[in-house]
Amino acid sequence: MSDYLAVQSAARTEKLRTWCAWAAGNVIMFIIARATRHVPVVSVCTQVLAAVAFLLLTFTALRMNSALNRKITAARREVLGDDL
Repeated sequence: MSDYLAVQSAARTEKLRTWCAWAAGNVIMFIIARATRHVPVVSVCTQVLAAVAFLLLTFTALRMNSALNRKITAARREVLGDDL
């Protein structure tokens, strides 16, 4: 049972780190896009890059989250003896 609790708490910590990194990356891209808003060509480029960065960061965070959920489920099944 202690293995399951260790996996669950480690996964919870990793999820928190993942979403904090997601938020930090999006804030950084927003700051960069806001700083370059008065230069027309650069502004368009940074807005496109910000949109792409948001999509990539979101996709990566969701994939990492689902991988951690699968790891927790596998640990729970091992502890409970569920073989599905």
